[in-house]
Amino acid sequence: MTPSQERQLTLTVLKATLQALGSVVPRNVEILLHDLDHPEHSVVAIVNGQLSGRQVGSPILAAPEQDQGFKALMQAANGQPGCTPVVLPDYPTTLKGRNLRSATAIFRDSGGHPFASLCVNTDVTGLDAAMAFLQHFQPLGATPAPAMSSEPADMAVLMAEIIHGALQRSGQGRMNKQAKVEAVRVMQERGLFIVKGGVEKAAEALGVTRYTIYNYLEQLRGEHAPADRD
Repeated sequence: MTPSQERQLTLTVLKATLQALGSVVPRNVEILLHDLDHPEHSVVAIVNGQLSGRQVGSPILAAPEQDQGFKALMQAANGQPGCTPVVLPDYPTTLKGRNLRSATAIFRDSGGHPFASLCVNTDVTGLDAAMAFLQHFQPLGATPAPAMSSEPADMAVLMAEIIHGALQRSGQGRMNKQAKVEAVRVMQERGLFIVKGGVEKAAEALGVTRYTIYNYLEQLRGEHAPADRD
């Protein structure tokens, strides 16, 4: 079986898994399947998308803030050899002011290429979850609450938000090299560089060339490599 066939088979199995889970999980649990080879419209299956407003075809950058799943993706792509899945269990994220508990599993083919991501987000804010539960006991015929808009977020806007947030955290104005490297680190953790055009937009925002961005990324990979040599 070729790596391409492996990837397609795994995605088919995971889609069926989401369909089964979607029939039993409560409405405050969102489950997504991402095709990482198509980040501009990565969501290929979703359960309870009303939690984040995402739908099939939404981009991978339309994710909860501080989502460490992207860190796991970078580890899978650059830091961990082999083809075993990378799992990041039970970590906190936020979404539109709500507190979430999240988990991410990233799947790789026999060549080590990360191609799929299964993400679970549970709204644990408390009051919202309780209200959602009580709504199941409305009298028959009651008018349901208006559904949250599921319009996919614009990729350019998402990229701009990630870059702006990275600049704010790293210091704007006349940034030295250390501040620029830190900004690139933040952008990398938010997944900017797996999207086409991410390097170019980062370079423009920092006033450097795209080759400088690649040098910064190489430096960051070196900082996180195992210290097994002098």
